Amino acid sequence: MQAVLFDMDGLLVDSEKIWFEVESEVMERLGGRWGHGDQEHLVGGSMPSTVAYMLQVAGGGVSPEEVTAWMLDGMITRLSGGVEMMPGAAELLAAVRRAGLPTALVTSSLRPIAEACLESIGRHNFDHVVTGDQVARPKPDPEPYLTATRLLGAEPARCVVLEDSPNGVTAATAAGCRVVAVPSVVPVPEAPGRLVVGSLLEVDVETLRELSAREI
Repeated sequence: MQAVLFDMDGLLVDSEKIWFEVESEVMERLGGRWGHGDQEHLVGGSMPSTVAYMLQVAGGGVSPEEVTAWMLDGMITRLSGGVEMMPGAAELLAAVRRAGLPTALVTSSLRPIAEACLESIGRHNFDHVVTGDQVARPKPDPEPYLTATRLLGAEPARCVVLEDSPNGVTAATAAGCRVVAVPSVVPVPEAPGRLVVGSLLEVDVETLRELSAREI
């Protein structure tokens, strides 16, 4: 195993509920309605895809740039007070760093949102950070994870990715990485080269090494 790559929202930080609050507020401003089914449809997706979906549901009338600004303002306002880490996240990050393994944070969130979350997660835990506005094709395309492995100088097949959404798992698998899935909002099925667990409390460095060495 050459490196460990982490998703952010719903995997390291308990931010999906914050996203839902902000999306609901923005949709209300657009004159539409928002439900958990809408969030499930978008979990793990990019800001442009989220904004496009919201405008489609609400019937338009506002520019994508303005809706994006509303979303950013709402998220950063809430995240500025700190964000709660998911169970086992801080412990696993610390263990991976103690083991001397290179790491990257790979998120569909825009850079300002990632930076706000990193105040709680700890910038020192990552050698590189890849955000949704840094790539041309966000998750579920493999580009974000291929970008991260290239920055780390690692072979995708010798990297383990930790993800919580089907979009993220699809991206990591398409990049050629092994995957630990910790479903948060939407279920993720078992598959070759993938370990599905209930929380990060079930994962340690040895778990990652075993998955990396497993034959597919």
